[in-house]
Amino acid sequence: MKKILAGFLAAAMIAGCMGCGNQKTSGQQNEQTSKGTEETSTQSSASVSENQITLKVASEYSRTEPIGQALEQWAHLVEERGDGSLKIVVYPDSQLGGKTDIIDALLMGEPDIVGADPAFMAEYGVPDLGILFGPFLFDSREQCAMLTKSEWYQAQCAKLEEKGLKVIDSTWITGVRHLLTNKPVHSPEDIKGMKIRVPANQIQTESFNVLGASATAMNLSEVYTALQTGTIDGGENPLSTLYNRKFQEVSKYLLKTGHVRVISMWTMSADVWNRLTPDQQELMTTTLAEVGQDFNVQQEKADDEYEEKFREEGVTVQELSDAERQQWIDASRPFYEKGSSFGWSDGLYEEVMKAIGK
Repeated sequence: MKKILAGFLAAAMIAGCMGCGNQKTSGQQNEQTSKGTEETSTQSSASVSENQITLKVASEYSRTEPIGQALEQWAHLVEERGDGSLKIVVYPDSQLGGKTDIIDALLMGEPDIVGADPAFMAEYGVPDLGILFGPFLFDSREQCAMLTKSEWYQAQCAKLEEKGLKVIDSTWITGVRHLLTNKPVHSPEDIKGMKIRVPANQIQTESFNVLGASATAMNLSEVYTALQTGTIDGGENPLSTLYNRKFQEVSKYLLKTGHVRVISMWTMSADVWNRLTPDQQELMTTTLAEVGQDFNVQQEKADDEYEEKFREEGVTVQELSDAERQQWIDASRPFYEKGSSFGWSDGLYEEVMKAIGK
């Protein structure tokens, strides 16, 4: 009997040892599986990190302006729809410098993006683009869209890319520019001798000089103080910019000239663009265009609201009749006769008029 019990005990011990061995093997396998999963996850994160790029959007607008809000929306969409390898960070209020500074940085390969007006881009080896910021060229947003889809415009963008600047979108119409002054202005005669702030480019400088004004180049961040001290007599910009910069606190006369419809050429370094993956390029451009289409609609609606706000804050707002607008158009005509001084191609004005259906 003792022998039988001893046999059972021996068998039980052997089974127990076998069980312990199996548990140890299973534990080792679980540990190895867990470790492998961690390594795979780490490798995946490292892969994203290696390919990750942060692009800085240089904006002269504040976060409270429609365009500032739209840019933040774009950054959010890129984060929401992407895989984490591309990040957009918006720097408002000219924190990264003026547009000329930013474009110069792009040419040196900085990972920045700027919404540059054609007048600025004209000074980087593609002078014909300057005509798009000429006074009273466009009558509607639809004409702007026709122009950016034309073969002529695509050819200009290709020339910019050869110079090192990649235009990634031109669907944003960032406003209709109007005139805000320290004293009443109604006719072209009224503006003669007045110091009007303009961005630092030849096109906008000459567009006011031909009217007899004294165009004064200045960063947007300096305009409030300049208006307040009388260093300048007025400035021009879309209503949203004029209002959100609080220029109405120091200038009380708004003339709705609508002299320029702004096509924003969102531009970055061609070298940086070429380093992006096709997926990153598509994500960036599709979301930028999507936000831009919504922005265009909202911008037009907002203009009516801003006009009312100007009135509420004591600004005299003046509209131009068709006949009065024609006076400004006629007074600005000599600007388009200066094509040779801008380096424009022969017949450029006629070619652009044809592209926009005029």
